[in-house]
Amino acid sequence: MSEKKIRIEKKSILDEAIGRVEGSAYCFMINYDGLTVDVMTKLRRELDGQSSKMTVLKNTFLGKVAQQLGWPEDAGKWFVGPTAIVTGSGDVSEVAKILVKFAKDNEKMHVKGADFEKQLLGPQEVEALSKLPSKDTMRAMLLSTLNAPATKLVRVFNASLLQLLYALKAYEEKGGGNKS
Repeated sequence: MSEKKIRIEKKSILDEAIGRVEGSAYCFMINYDGLTVDVMTKLRRELDGQSSKMTVLKNTFLGKVAQQLGWPEDAGKWFVGPTAIVTGSGDVSEVAKILVKFAKDNEKMHVKGADFEKQLLGPQEVEALSKLPSKDTMRAMLLSTLNAPATKLVRVFNASLLQLLYALKAYEEKGGGNKS
């Protein structure tokens, strides 16, 4: 009976892990070897601010998650050593920034890879992702780009009207506009 209970518990953990990864916008895999509890807690708090959660999973479970989600077999190279996943719905570039910065500050930790929009990213691609501006910054850049032609058009119309007003004012000052 205890074997069945363990199997049910493992199935429950696996189902939860699969659900978490499927329901997330991204899934980063990190090696947390050598990090203290305090450092892990600090990382978790920073990730909470980005609507992300870090979970430690056994590599065998990660292999089953990868298999269930249809990841390529070469993703198995990431399931070696102590592995944690970071999942969530926050801004992916901000989460990547947090993880890359933590990896630089804590030489024992490193980012193994990520699953983002059905694409597997290696450590270099995650670092490149961390260098992208945040979603809000990108939206502001897009709006600025879209508004630029309209702003220029308004300036052209204003310039023509201002030139006409300046010409009328000069004409009036020369005496051409006297009513007497």
